[in-house]
Amino acid sequence: MSVAQDIPHVTTAREMGVVGCLRCTQVWPVGTETCGRCGKALVSRDRKSLQRVWAWWIVGFLCYIPANMYPMLQTRTLFQVQQDTIVGGAIELMTHDAVGIALIILFASVVIPLGKFFAVAYLAISVKRRNSASFQQRQMLYEVVEYIGRWSMIDIFVVAIMSSLVQLNTLASINPGPASLFFALSVIFTMLSAQSFDSRMIWDVQSDAAGED
Repeated sequence: MSVAQDIPHVTTAREMGVVGCLRCTQVWPVGTETCGRCGKALVSRDRKSLQRVWAWWIVGFLCYIPANMYPMLQTRTLFQVQQDTIVGGAIELMTHDAVGIALIILFASVVIPLGKFFAVAYLAISVKRRNSASFQQRQMLYEVVEYIGRWSMIDIFVVAIMSSLVQLNTLASINPGPASLFFALSVIFTMLSAQSFDSRMIWDVQSDAAGED
């Protein structure tokens, strides 16, 4: 059974002859060049969307590699200097019975970023071919990726707070490591990748499938 037969057809804005403004969501007839409310240029589909998605995705993934290889935190005491990566720092917290905090850091710094990479890549590939997931499920996935993007910065927030609080001159100090810059850049680039994705293309696959069956 085909995709079009399995899933009820959903009427799209393009089929109704209207186009929505991506800035203020006001709906206008197809052919309107600019939004009368906010002045943003109106486009039914962003044809260069996937190019920007993959460009930001690749740069973000390249930044994520050194973010996990270099130290995220540098702890200096009177007698030693300790440098911890993201995973190494989480393991260190577990050895000090801070399992809950370690799991939160691992989830926010490893699980969520990797999940975003896979989700954005999956969405970009799915708009070019038929997929077993429904259009509603893919739209929901896109909205989840958009929502959780900002929470991936939890590591940077923790490092910034600890660096500002623990500065005891020569006795002890905590400073951000080089991985913090790469991690912040990776989060920013993946957010830009997700925002570059034109989710309206998800529903174009539905129309194409219906036309073929």
